[in-house]
Amino acid sequence: MRNMALWLLLPLLLLLAYNFFQSGREVVENIHYNPDFVNLVESKKIRRCEVMTELSGAQFIRGELTDLHPKTGRPRQFKTDIVVTDNLSSWLIKNGVPFAFNRQRLDLWQILQNVLPFILVIGFIYFLIIRQVRSVGHGALSFGKSRARLLARDRNKVTFTEVAGVEEAKEEVEEIVEFLKDPKKFQTLGGRMPKGVLLMGPPGSGKTLLAKAIAGEADVPFFSISGSDFVEMFVGVGASRVRDMFEQGKKNAPCIIFIDEIDAVGRSRFSGIGGGHDEREQTLNALLVEMDGFETQAGVIIIAATNRPDVLDPALLRPGRFDRRIVIDLPILEGREEILKIHARKVTLGKDADLKRLARGTSGFSGADLANLINEAALLASHEGKKAVAMVDLEEARDKVRWGRERRSRVLDEETKRLTAYHESGHALILQLVEKSEPVHKITIIPRGTAYLGATMQLPEKDRYTESLIKLKSTLCGLMGGRAAEVLVFNDITTGAGNDLKQATQLARLMVCNWGMSAALGPQTFGVQEELLFLGREVVRSQDFSEETSRRIDVEVAALLKEAYQRALSLLQQNRDKLDLIAHILLERETLDGRDIEEIAKHGRLLTDAERAAAGENSPAAENAPAAEGVPPPQETMRP
Repeated sequence: MRNMALWLLLPLLLLLAYNFFQSGREVVENIHYNPDFVNLVESKKIRRCEVMTELSGAQFIRGELTDLHPKTGRPRQFKTDIVVTDNLSSWLIKNGVPFAFNRQRLDLWQILQNVLPFILVIGFIYFLIIRQVRSVGHGALSFGKSRARLLARDRNKVTFTEVAGVEEAKEEVEEIVEFLKDPKKFQTLGGRMPKGVLLMGPPGSGKTLLAKAIAGEADVPFFSISGSDFVEMFVGVGASRVRDMFEQGKKNAPCIIFIDEIDAVGRSRFSGIGGGHDEREQTLNALLVEMDGFETQAGVIIIAATNRPDVLDPALLRPGRFDRRIVIDLPILEGREEILKIHARKVTLGKDADLKRLARGTSGFSGADLANLINEAALLASHEGKKAVAMVDLEEARDKVRWGRERRSRVLDEETKRLTAYHESGHALILQLVEKSEPVHKITIIPRGTAYLGATMQLPEKDRYTESLIKLKSTLCGLMGGRAAEVLVFNDITTGAGNDLKQATQLARLMVCNWGMSAALGPQTFGVQEELLFLGREVVRSQDFSEETSRRIDVEVAALLKEAYQRALSLLQQNRDKLDLIAHILLERETLDGRDIEEIAKHGRLLTDAERAAAGENSPAAENAPAAEGVPPPQETMRP
């Protein structure tokens, strides 16, 4: 295409150069034979002339005048059409005009000058058409070609050392890479290479990153494509692209083909109107045949990623197609710490940066969230002109990612600010007083995001996968602490506890319906719920119990909530002085850490530095408290 453009441009430049040089020559003036030419001859103003005969037989006279051109200083030129007669020669001789008879020759340059513009226009149009055709799928005939991209080995810098928090998944895919490098090691006992690996997990958990690491480690060709690249508006195109993709894979075997978001093309087939002629189903059928059909060839491994394995066709998931299904879940505490360390390599951390403590406060964060957290902390430190990212920047970035940015521009009136302070103080004090509660990390009354006026944050120390009844009741009591403080201090209730009540109601219903923690209803579950796997959104919940049982469930939920509220109110009444002190200090500082709250709850006041040194408290109590990370209940209590 580039050579064609040069060949079209070269004649154009020559034509422009010719016209430029020709523009400096004298312009021929067309005059009439009678009376202009006759008057010029009789007035002796013609220097010389030629009687020219054209190829067609027509004749004309051209020549030079005795007058000079005012710009060039050369004789002016003229041209006139005539009908030659026998008297012309004698008449010119009589008036002393030198003349000659000549025949016009074929001027190829003149012909080229006239034809070349049309050639250039046609060539330019042809160039545009060819370019447009080739840009659409690299040619009209390649519309059904695969769009899989071969990843260059020198451009992919991701390896297994940059993947953390998914150790079991890494072990399984490392085995595949090792199989590709040394297949005889596994074939000794009759083993064969897995044909397909399905990576399943929530968004941001590292599925695509793990695939990039496989590409960086495996010394074989690596093709990558998205599931949406197969499906087009034209029927049959997707199936053609699947066949072409596997054809490329067989030519480069052994190789790996990575299909991201395979649920776009691998959804379950259905019967109904148009079911058998759907483009998506034809594409899926082609994929099934290529992965495990009569002409299947070894050496092509399919790695696919999805966060919707529940919608995939069962025929796609069976062994022989996807032999391995690897679950990549959200990272646990140790995994979060390792992920933070990997992303922290790119930034300069301060000496006080404690990634382990930061990992404890990021329960529920995915790998993408943690990467964003480190980036936000670096931006905050850069904005303030710091040379390193301090712990305060990391914690502020965590709060920003979880709840939103501080909105100090939202100025609260004194009444609202005091109400918020008592509300958050009620949460914090209750969580310090009840048993088996997560330790409080900090409380704040600085508005964040679009809805939160304050926050109470708990900092777990380890992962926990089961919860006890005592722990859950303590969590309910902590959620009711804000509403109880409002009633106790202001003798009124506000909408500020709306989010707390919502979380408490959901938790109480889970305790009754899912975990069998109701003494009246006994150890049984109620209702069958179906969710989007790895997305955590309930789609369908069927009721498999009577209306009377439903009423009893509501009664039990209400009883749990009422019990938690009465307990919170009673504890605050017994510790009213501590509640007032926490709220008073919170109004002054706007933020309190867990150590201050623990000191007030235990001693009724803040300890001096000497008293803390004597007690051996060199760090916030939240760091050393025997905390646990509860999965079902919320870790933060937010007040909208």
